[in-house]
Amino acid sequence: METTAARKGEIMIQIFMTEDGAIHQKDEVENGIWLALTDPTATEILEISEAYGIDPDHLRAPLDEEERSRIELEDHYTLILVDIPAIEERSGKDWYVTIPLGIIITEQMIITICLEETPILTAFMDGRVKEFYTYMKTRFILQILYKNASMYLQYLRVIDKKSDVVERKLHKAQKNRELMELLELEKSLLYFSTSLRSNEVVLEKLMKTEKIKKYPEDTELLEDVIIENKQAIEMANIYSGNLNVTTEAVASVISNNLNIVMKLLTTITLVMSIPTMVASFYGMNVLGIPFAQHPQGFWVVIGFTLVLSLVVTLIFSKKDLF
Repeated sequence: METTAARKGEIMIQIFMTEDGAIHQKDEVENGIWLALTDPTATEILEISEAYGIDPDHLRAPLDEEERSRIELEDHYTLILVDIPAIEERSGKDWYVTIPLGIIITEQMIITICLEETPILTAFMDGRVKEFYTYMKTRFILQILYKNASMYLQYLRVIDKKSDVVERKLHKAQKNRELMELLELEKSLLYFSTSLRSNEVVLEKLMKTEKIKKYPEDTELLEDVIIENKQAIEMANIYSGNLNVTTEAVASVISNNLNIVMKLLTTITLVMSIPTMVASFYGMNVLGIPFAQHPQGFWVVIGFTLVLSLVVTLIFSKKDLF
């Protein structure tokens, strides 16, 4: 099969291998390599499936955004599926979602499959991860999972800062745009919290899986992964709780402002109804209406109406209705 493929100028299949303590990109498949697939086509999936004896459904699973995190143990390979954080651009702004990342471990290599390029994997491709070796499969898996948990923490801090900015804007004026931003951030936290809990289940199962050999020196790294993931879960819950409180507070403020406006409009309507009622009585042309024949009757009635309106206004003001 062809080892690399290009689509629209982007490499969809890349091969990496650690040599002389550094990561290098290769053109041919060897033992101990890392095969990175980014949004592979159906043809590429079938080629890899036939070349390495992997179920095509397991290669397609990470390409389904709704796929759940899990571990699948087969005779000659293991599939680890976890959710990773990703940035989705909508209406010119960045929002946070989660997408699946598949890791397939065979006797010869590790294969990663993802819908899009992710900073989690590019950090390994660029050689920015220390003590990373493609042939040390267990450590490589744990390093990916640790990087994943760290990325969740990084994005959670960004979400918290964004929520603070939106909250400050809402203190000045309540607008639908800011409310929609709060809703989007709340959805992102919900996605993160759900995905992190699913990943926690995978980590627990990974600890019990004897098929994936664990070296003694990797024990500490596994503990760090679990701690980092738990910390991300706690942060997601805390930020989600804070955002819920903010959203409820904003809703209460908006409701209270509406009540104040309605009260003011009702009070003004009552005051304005006094001149309307007086004018209506005099517009009936009924005999015996006071000051109807008085030469200054119009101004007398106007003055009386203004005084009556002023008295009612003062009464309402004392009752804090304005």
